[in-house]
Amino acid sequence: MIKLLALRYLGNGRYALEFSDGRAGVFDLGEYRAHRQGPLLAALDDAALAARAFIDAGAMCWPHGLELPAQRLYELSVMRVAA
Repeated sequence: MIKLLALRYLGNGRYALEFSDGRAGVFDLGEYRAHRQGPLLAALDDAALAARAFIDAGAMCWPHGLELPAQRLYELSVMRVAA
């Protein structure tokens, strides 16, 4: 099972992610939101809230309750092998 080990907010809704298999990628929240709706996602229009992402139990989370599982982030991220 893939877990998210590290994340860093890059700005403009983009996050650098590192996964438990040694791969890394960039997740684009704006691209993700272009195909999804809902109040939890809409709240991330606030850049200050978007920047407060954290990891909980291997998933990407925000203080207002939104959680994205590591496996989905893995599938959506542009991948590279971590150096």
